[in-house]
Amino acid sequence: MSARRGIRVLVVDDEPAVRALHGRYVSEAPGFVLAGTADSGESALAWVRRGGIDLILLDMQLGGISGVEVLHRMHRELAHPPSVLVISSARDHITVRQALSARVVGYLVKPFTRATLHDRLRVFRTGFRETPDDAHDRPLAQGEIDRMLGPGRGSAAAAGSGAEDPPSATAQPPRLPKGLAAPTLQRVVDALDPITATSVAELADRTEMSRPTARRYLEFLVSQGAVDVAHRYGRRGRPEVLYRLAAGR
Repeated sequence: MSARRGIRVLVVDDEPAVRALHGRYVSEAPGFVLAGTADSGESALAWVRRGGIDLILLDMQLGGISGVEVLHRMHRELAHPPSVLVISSARDHITVRQALSARVVGYLVKPFTRATLHDRLRVFRTGFRETPDDAHDRPLAQGEIDRMLGPGRGSAAAAGSGAEDPPSATAQPPRLPKGLAAPTLQRVVDALDPITATSVAELADRTEMSRPTARRYLEFLVSQGAVDVAHRYGRRGRPEVLYRLAAGR
């Protein structure tokens, strides 16, 4: 949808008062339209699948599936998922890193002021010039390609066939920490799936090892970027940590 007709926003939060407050903030922001609200990850995905959403204000700590799981499913199911601005009180390293790895446009820690959100929305609107289909049909400039490749990779990509192979082509496997064994590590990797997330308890049963041992291997794989982490939030108690094989592994 064109920015001149209003950027359509979906507010996702399991707290009614928070949904109402953030929805009002969005409605008051120039150039933005509140398309709707969702109280769970499942409801948010239903909205997204119907189409017509340009930006999601997404909480990470939801009942049922978490905000991180919503991000995973959107990118897995949709060719052009909507942009996401994370709105969450979660500030732990794992949650923040998982959100940022899903290419969100920002991460706002709750609580925040109306002015703070409007400032983020104003920045987003500046870069929102085209409909998603138009954006993907338009040829990219070299600078845009370089930014998509990431820091330090654009110059090598532009150098042509004469450029040296990237370091990853010849990189050696990481040295395992003391107490970890390569065969066991491979057994853990083989027991993981890139789509279905697994808990420590499930992995321990599957690989016939203790839970502390399974957790050590999982934490090592997470540190290497080989495994992604998600959370499953219930109505009470601490969230359950889930692990899945990272895409491309």
